[in-house]
Amino acid sequence: MQKILFGIFAHPDDEVFGPVATLLKEVSDGTELHLIVLTGGENGTNLDNLPNLGEVRIQEWRAAGEVIGTASMHHLGYIDGTLGNINHLEITDKVTQLVKKTVADRSDIEIEFMSLDLNGYTGHIDHIVAGRSACLAFYRLRGQGLPMSRVRLACLSREEIPDVHTGFVYMEPGRTPDEINETVDGREFTDKIHKIMQLHHSQRQDYEAVTTHRGDQLGVNHFIVKK
Repeated sequence: MQKILFGIFAHPDDEVFGPVATLLKEVSDGTELHLIVLTGGENGTNLDNLPNLGEVRIQEWRAAGEVIGTASMHHLGYIDGTLGNINHLEITDKVTQLVKKTVADRSDIEIEFMSLDLNGYTGHIDHIVAGRSACLAFYRLRGQGLPMSRVRLACLSREEIPDVHTGFVYMEPGRTPDEINETVDGREFTDKIHKIMQLHHSQRQDYEAVTTHRGDQLGVNHFIVKK
């Protein structure tokens, strides 16, 4: 049976600064990976004052996706920082159609989704929309008879984020051990993770922050699993 994984994220580096170790492990195990990004991240950090930041970030995303080993990549074209309830429904429809088109006429498959925690991971509203759209699409597709196995929502642990953060937006403390359903140890890919993260050169400030904060736990990912 062929496992097909759709990663659904809001910004062009969410999967890389999030659950990339698990994606690398999946691809190495033979999983067919498809990435969907909702926005171009055009309103993100712009250290180089680029006039076309969104275009640059999508180029970086595609370069990183090639190294990860994606079978396909899809940019839905929404504007960074503008997602909300109406977009949530539109995005769900687009994801549903993309999945159906990708797996059309294929048999002996199982389909899994991956996105970010419904609390927004870092509290970002766009992350919340991505996670909720992934879940809504998942259950709609299951209702239509597709072989949907589970949704894995990447989350941060209480050990990583012990307290509320308010430096950017409201960010909840990390998840407690009883809230986390799965932990994946992908530290065997640490060197590759660094190389992939560095491909997002425009967001090098985030690379420095993530690698400094996570240290030797960089390749460890936590998930809330929905079936």
